[in-house]
Amino acid sequence: MRNDLGPLPGVTGLDHIGFTVPDLDQAHAFLVDVLGCTAMYDLGPFADRGSWMSRHLNVADDTVMRRLRFFRLGNAPIFEVFEYEAVAQRTVPPANSDIGGHHVALYVEDLDAAVEHLRRHGVTVLGEPTSSSGPSLGQRWVYFLAPWGMQFELVSYPSGKAFDRIHI
Repeated sequence: MRNDLGPLPGVTGLDHIGFTVPDLDQAHAFLVDVLGCTAMYDLGPFADRGSWMSRHLNVADDTVMRRLRFFRLGNAPIFEVFEYEAVAQRTVPPANSDIGGHHVALYVEDLDAAVEHLRRHGVTVLGEPTSSSGPSLGQRWVYFLAPWGMQFELVSYPSGKAFDRIHI
């Protein structure tokens, strides 16, 4: 990839994060009741008899987008949450170490209170909060799993991170 062409023209930030879930009702309950999102609006269903799905969404042409719901979480980017029906659909989320692996990190002011909240809701929290070092000194974080296995992270650095104090 050429690096002499400069950055993406006009980019100003992150707009939304899209992900697919096996059951939109289950995801709605988790995102609204546990994380505190606000449901915004729904779209779908959508299917196409031609090649629109593969050309525009990189999914098989016989895929049906059953439902799509948008959620807002505080002042963060919007979650665009899909429920698809597809013959060759993989049903196991990728691990962080897999190509395409990912997680969504949520900033919280009080990490310990947030972890306790997740545990009261029966959410799987992976280990105990970890304190970062090096450029991220001042940050604490912990991963947790959505009911469908997607990885999320809570992160907190109320006094900033070490790299925030480095003046270049």
